[in-house]
Amino acid sequence: MKKLDDLAILIPCYNEGITIRKVVRDCLRDTKNIDGKVNIYVYDNNSGDNTVSEAQAAGATVRHEYQQGKGNVIRRMFRDVDAKCYILIDGDDTYPTDTISKMYKLIIEKNVDMVVGDRLSSSYFEENKRLFHNFGNIIVRGSINWLFKSNIRDIMTGYRAFSYQFVKAYPVVSKGFEIETDMTIFAIENNMAVHNEIIEYKDRPNGSESKLNTYSDGFKVLKRILISYRDYHPLVFFSVVAMILVAIALFLFIPEIWLPYLKTGLVDKIPTLIVSAFLIIGAIVSWYSGLILDSVLQKEKREFEFRLNLVRKIQK
Repeated sequence: MKKLDDLAILIPCYNEGITIRKVVRDCLRDTKNIDGKVNIYVYDNNSGDNTVSEAQAAGATVRHEYQQGKGNVIRRMFRDVDAKCYILIDGDDTYPTDTISKMYKLIIEKNVDMVVGDRLSSSYFEENKRLFHNFGNIIVRGSINWLFKSNIRDIMTGYRAFSYQFVKAYPVVSKGFEIETDMTIFAIENNMAVHNEIIEYKDRPNGSESKLNTYSDGFKVLKRILISYRDYHPLVFFSVVAMILVAIALFLFIPEIWLPYLKTGLVDKIPTLIVSAFLIIGAIVSWYSGLILDSVLQKEKREFEFRLNLVRKIQK
């Protein structure tokens, strides 16, 4: 088994030639005080500019992921790199590298599983010029903290630190920018130690453009939240579906079937009666589906703890 890096800095990149050299150099400068083996990995995702040459010139190890999408890049990173601590940072020079040492210590010394670089509690809303991005961040943060009963201060941040256990136990299923949402929910639902670290944020320099599409990627993030809630809380999710179906059935049945029947003793609208009956059947099936899936989920949580123990043994 190969020796683990003490710290691996992971930088996913797509057309970041303007900023990547500075980001790599800043990471090298601000990790000189860390004892042990520090490596910086730039993973290029089919860039059409000089991202690769700039990263190499700055001293980074450059690798490639040819499936487009940030989630695909992070999947490759997590598979390829073995380290005691991982720092994930964007290559757009919007995050401060001088907090890397502190985030590293939280992982190594405090046994934190994920450190979240919290932009929203500092300068993000002043620096970021894209209004709907600000609104979207608030909606996503509020939705996740309400649905999953958590207190994560910045869901969409691309600046995080991870433990070895988190990286090797986390199944990457997202392909694009919804990856940050998925990682956050995974940590919450599996009772992993999460720390919010407030950081200063600065907007992209002139000439550097965000790859995040406000509307299409925003929709994917909201869809991921809904799917994750269904997967992690199936009993509640399908019970709500069942209640909605029952409510629709009663809305049709009482005024169209029951009240006329009390007056005349006849059922005139047989199709409405059939629809109401099918809605009730659907509600019962939905509720029982939630019960079954909840049992499967509890079994999966126990198995996850066993897998996590295996990951810890491999690390040692």
